[in-house]
Amino acid sequence: MATKTKKTQATLIDTTAKKVLGLTVKANDLALNTTEKVALKSIELTEKSLGFSNKVLKKGLKASAKNQDIVFNTLDTVKGKVVKFIPKFK
Repeated sequence: MATKTKKTQATLIDTTAKKVLGLTVKANDLALNTTEKVALKSIELTEKSLGFSNKVLKKGLKASAKNQDIVFNTLDTVKGKVVKFIPKFK
């Protein structure tokens, strides 16, 4: 009778261990799949952000170039007028 109880306990322990192992494997698979989805989404959003930043930077540089051209054109105009009128003050 004692042997039968030990076999039942061993079977119960083996069954429980297999269930725990199965649940652990499922939990691990879920964690891996979730981590993969999060990583891929993060990479996708980073790529979009870099693309957007690139566009904003290019537009900013174009605007800066236009402003710089305006400033230098204005300076050239002022320089021309100053050079033209300086001899009158001498």
